[in-house]
Amino acid sequence: MANPSFPASKRNSRQWRLLDVLSAAFFAAVLVFFFFVLTWLGDSPASSENTPPLRSSVDPQQRSRAVELVQSGQLASPIQACSADFVDHMPCEDPRINSQLSREMNYYRERHCPLPEQTPLCLIPPPEGYRVPVHWPESLHKIWHENMPYNKIADRKGHQGWMKREGPYFIFPGGGTMFPDGAIQYIKKLKQYIPIGGGVLRTALDMGCGVASFGGYLLAEDMLTFSFAPRDSHKSQIQFALERGVPALVAMLGTRRLPFPAFAFDLVHCSRCLIPFSAYNATYFIEVDRLLRPGGYFVISGPPVQWPKEDKQWAELQAVAKSMCYEQVVVEGNTAIWKKPNGDACFPNQNEFGIELCDSDDPSIAWYFKLKRCVSRTSSVKGQYAVGTIPKWPQRLMKTSRATALENGEDVFEADSKRWESTVAYYKQSLNLKLGTPAVRNVMDMNAFLGGFAAALISDPVWVMNVVPAHSPLTLDAIYDRGLIGVYHDWCEPFSTYPRTYDLIHVAAIDSLTKDHNSGNSRCNLVDLMVEIDRMLRPEGTVVIRDSPEVINRTVHIAQAMRWTSSIHEKESGTPGMEKILVATKKLWKLSSASL
Repeated sequence: MANPSFPASKRNSRQWRLLDVLSAAFFAAVLVFFFFVLTWLGDSPASSENTPPLRSSVDPQQRSRAVELVQSGQLASPIQACSADFVDHMPCEDPRINSQLSREMNYYRERHCPLPEQTPLCLIPPPEGYRVPVHWPESLHKIWHENMPYNKIADRKGHQGWMKREGPYFIFPGGGTMFPDGAIQYIKKLKQYIPIGGGVLRTALDMGCGVASFGGYLLAEDMLTFSFAPRDSHKSQIQFALERGVPALVAMLGTRRLPFPAFAFDLVHCSRCLIPFSAYNATYFIEVDRLLRPGGYFVISGPPVQWPKEDKQWAELQAVAKSMCYEQVVVEGNTAIWKKPNGDACFPNQNEFGIELCDSDDPSIAWYFKLKRCVSRTSSVKGQYAVGTIPKWPQRLMKTSRATALENGEDVFEADSKRWESTVAYYKQSLNLKLGTPAVRNVMDMNAFLGGFAAALISDPVWVMNVVPAHSPLTLDAIYDRGLIGVYHDWCEPFSTYPRTYDLIHVAAIDSLTKDHNSGNSRCNLVDLMVEIDRMLRPEGTVVIRDSPEVINRTVHIAQAMRWTSSIHEKESGTPGMEKILVATKKLWKLSSASL
């Protein structure tokens, strides 16, 4: 804008009038105001969610006293409800806090968790108008609008077939930015070049998944897809995916390894995920290589593949793939497919990215582990786990593969599988759980070990998030070898999911999740852990907790303080130990009727 001109005889820099001073002060104040507002919000798309800062000041002593009262059963009233601002709260993905962090390699979009004493001790309320979710398989195609009344994606992406609103529902036509004609047609196209179907490929990773239609429609091919995306400008995309009944997690490929073991996925897929795979000396491509099984497939649809004005990036991507000895299967339009080599034979080679094999590396260590700029050796782990070598699905479900790395691994694997087959049968027959019915779709096993609980549910219309505690033996690779999915996690921190995303949560030896694996000392407390379970659990969902009678008695006090309806049961016969089982149901309560 041009500066206003004034007659020289009436204007010079030494003759400011009072009005000028006041005007200047006003505009300065406005500038200062916007400076601080923008500094607080940052330039992150996530800040557009207008989420208020939730790590409010908490009196640590008062909070500690409240925890003690809850554990002892002496709390006079239930744990208070959080305010309505907390409806979609994820403590480790708080955009107002995280937007203040470094943008380098998207560090600010990764997990950054508050200390327990920095968070209020309260229960997340459902949104106004919340109702029990649509059951599977209808939920793949429609969900209740009021359960997550966010129209942004429907407004912006509806023409691409992501989702749209129809009456009381959000409808999911099955499209995506790179497949507006639908995921089914897109998958048919990929099947021309990739052995989708027939059991050769089972586990897939969808990076930057949108509302996870790709993973949702791969289920018909007996493929189990783990979809992930950050909390960003596409508000609640992972929340929509989980409400649909599709496996998903809030995550970001930034400065750390993703929380998965090495060589876990038969297929890695990116449809306009906009990850710069050739940047930072190909660090992100190297992370894909760590996650992809030898002989597995890597698909990129969208930029930079033959994309306008991205010739340089496309050339660099091809150069990275070639330097890592990936076979280019096809380039068709804006879709490229590569096949990973079966071994390390092509290294070392000369390449412009300085890519080398790692000298020493456990590629399956991935909890808060910085990304490496070297390639993990496939020979660094033992087992027959390459695509084409590992048994086809469903035979691989009962094969030991990398479980043999455990002491007496084959015997341990067989005993664990048999134990959970009989235990799940007992759950269904004697505990009146809703397993096997349309009411249960999203299931979590918080202490999964070898995935035996999930394997015993394989005939049910469920998927299971197998969580291997990060400080326990790293058995998650064996779970993926079985054709199941899961993540590493430390249960002294909140999980990277939205509230109300699981129908049933199962946990064996819950007290061990709060203890140091070596010393046995407490690292956190059961109250915070069970409040986190409540956050993840859908209203009218079920929790099953197994532990010693003493621990179960403590969980009963906490369950009462959280408004759960609970009962204690004897364990099934034939299993060792002195265990009791707590079965609890989360009530559907509203903020307006909660005791605050």
